[in-house]
Amino acid sequence: MLNGIWLSFFLAAFAAALWQWLGLGDAEVFSRLVAALFDMARLSVEIVLVLVGTMTLWLGFLAIAEKAGLISLLARLLNPLFRRLMPEVPSGHPAAGHITMNFAANVLGLDNAATPIGIKAMQALQSLNPSKDTASNAQILFLVLNTSSLTLLPVTIFMYRAQQGAADPTAVFLPILLATTASSLVGLLSVALIQRLKLWDPVVLAYLGAGALALGLLLTSLAGMSAQALAATSTLVGNLTLFGIVIAFLGIAALRKVNVYDTFIDGAKEGFSFTVSLLPYLVAMLVAVGVLRASGVLDTGLDGIRWLIEALGWDTRFIDALPTAFIKPLSGSGARAMMIETMNTFGVDSFPALLAATMQGSTETTFYVLAVYFGAVGIRRIRHGLGCALLADLAGMLTAIGVCYWFFG
Repeated sequence: MLNGIWLSFFLAAFAAALWQWLGLGDAEVFSRLVAALFDMARLSVEIVLVLVGTMTLWLGFLAIAEKAGLISLLARLLNPLFRRLMPEVPSGHPAAGHITMNFAANVLGLDNAATPIGIKAMQALQSLNPSKDTASNAQILFLVLNTSSLTLLPVTIFMYRAQQGAADPTAVFLPILLATTASSLVGLLSVALIQRLKLWDPVVLAYLGAGALALGLLLTSLAGMSAQALAATSTLVGNLTLFGIVIAFLGIAALRKVNVYDTFIDGAKEGFSFTVSLLPYLVAMLVAVGVLRASGVLDTGLDGIRWLIEALGWDTRFIDALPTAFIKPLSGSGARAMMIETMNTFGVDSFPALLAATMQGSTETTFYVLAVYFGAVGIRRIRHGLGCALLADLAGMLTAIGVCYWFFG
């Protein structure tokens, strides 16, 4: 499937460029396409350079946690749930612990920590995969839940809004929470339907009910806070949790007589060598995305949607935020740029800007996650992984539109 998707990006870009050259007289379009090729290749290297440090750091700490027995402890705590959602994963397998830590990092908005932990989880799942070039059911479920990006504390979105001078940087907190919950729920349900997972199992319902209760308690505790207090709490909780995890790893490992320094070095070496191997996968995906953007295909699609919405007589304000939605599955940096551009064009507290921020926080960069996570273990046949992930993206974006009309319309 990746082969067809990748090829279609280039063919669509070439067809659009031919039309702009022969039909519209734009002789510079191919220059933009070639520039996009080299710009995206350079961006891929920059991403890997940043990721080298992050992977080296976190795989070092993960090695300490694994040797201290913390990963196996997390696996035992969630073993009843994962036995039902991922029946091919044996009881107490380390993959369950890595998956738990990855989800916790995503929930807290700790993107830099979530990626290396997620890759470690995918490697653990790959060790159980009987067909090494084809995604297993467990790997697909893990990928889809990652791309749906359930996030309780979208600190980076608050930061961008504050930088642009928003009167209330955290105004999008609840809209993002509702939209990302919808995307995660649809992602889980779509995978469960295809893989015939029994979500009505009492154990699964108990875990999901506990999660819903915790979410309700969190919303209740945050509801009475001022915007300033909420922003401060979000930042404090995220950073305190992150550094607290590091101290817990080191402290417990030291109590269990683990040589933390040597263990960290061993894990860090693995992180360095492994990250470099991701470069070909990133270059392949990002250059395809780059030429698609440079060809104007996305702009044409936006104009078509605007025409259709106007013909139906509906409100068209949400269309100005759609570039963020269109690009988010393809490029995180591109979507971030589109969000900031929307803020600058319409005003940071305008409806399009609020909606763009909500869309930015409601899902993950699907094709980037797919390229990195599956590329990390050599998966080429992704089966229903991309379809379910994009369905979750669509649910998050549609919910974002509805919720923003509710909150800000």
